[in-house]
Amino acid sequence: MRRVLARFAPVLHLTRVSTAFAAVGNVWFVILWTRATEEEPGTAALTLRPLWLLLIGGAASATGLYAFGAALNDLLDTKRDRALRPERPIASGQLPLEAALSVVAGTLMVAVLGATVFGTTATVLTLALAAAILVFNAAGKFIPAVGLVLLGLIYAGHMLVPNPSLRFVWPVWLVMTHALVVAAVCHRIARKVPTISARAGVAAAAGWALSTIVLLWAGMGRRDEGDGLWPDWVSPGAAIPPLLLAVLCAAWCWRRVRMTGPGPRAAEKVGRYGALWLTLYGAGWLFGAGHTPEAWILVALAIAGFAGMTVLREWYALMEDPVAYRR
Repeated sequence: MRRVLARFAPVLHLTRVSTAFAAVGNVWFVILWTRATEEEPGTAALTLRPLWLLLIGGAASATGLYAFGAALNDLLDTKRDRALRPERPIASGQLPLEAALSVVAGTLMVAVLGATVFGTTATVLTLALAAAILVFNAAGKFIPAVGLVLLGLIYAGHMLVPNPSLRFVWPVWLVMTHALVVAAVCHRIARKVPTISARAGVAAAAGWALSTIVLLWAGMGRRDEGDGLWPDWVSPGAAIPPLLLAVLCAAWCWRRVRMTGPGPRAAEKVGRYGALWLTLYGAGWLFGAGHTPEAWILVALAIAGFAGMTVLREWYALMEDPVAYRR
């Protein structure tokens, strides 16, 4: 059994599946919100197909695209990782290059197949997001002013895969903003190069502002006249739980960095637990809007994701440094 697990460990390391539940939570939120909100029109697939099929398709699409991005990142950074991060699966030789290429292709196929549950538009959007992920990993991440904004847009676009015509876009905006801020914080405290200069910070802020305007304008264009920035059919109180969660996330990250000090370890923790907050945001929006049964589904996903993330990390540690008796 241990031998079988050891063979799968490099693939799990490569695809970062321990944090893929965050992407699943984003997609599931749009599915659950659309099904529970009468004023939110969805596609024929969202209306007619059973919920269990939509959730499975959403999980496959989200996990596949997330794993595709993670595997592609390591594949393109093989030479860099051999010098700076030799413990990574490809750089260390744990996973042959041919196997890594198969993982990249396979995860993209899973993402596309999962998106077909939602129709042709969702499938095309998934392929467009895959292209954006390729651009980000090939060049965007080396230009912080561009990469941070592109990463936020990738998160927002992926969230819209089940329902590209979503009217209430504020949850999408929050996820986009959260992803951008967490990525910037991790980049800064990990002391990555190139650094985020003042000019790059201003450019990223301008890109975020432009993305915000476009996203809110698109949402307003899909709603009835007179709804304004915030639709009348969503209670303003729905924003309270997500806002409280955002404050809690900022306080937790600040405390974590203060305890451990800046560096790769603190950045890894901020990024990992920042992913957990994405699913909690979705649950918060649903609780705030009164969709309690749907909210508990995301709470269960967050708990399962956190437990799985913890178990996989412990498993990785045991595989790399097995427990043994001292002599």
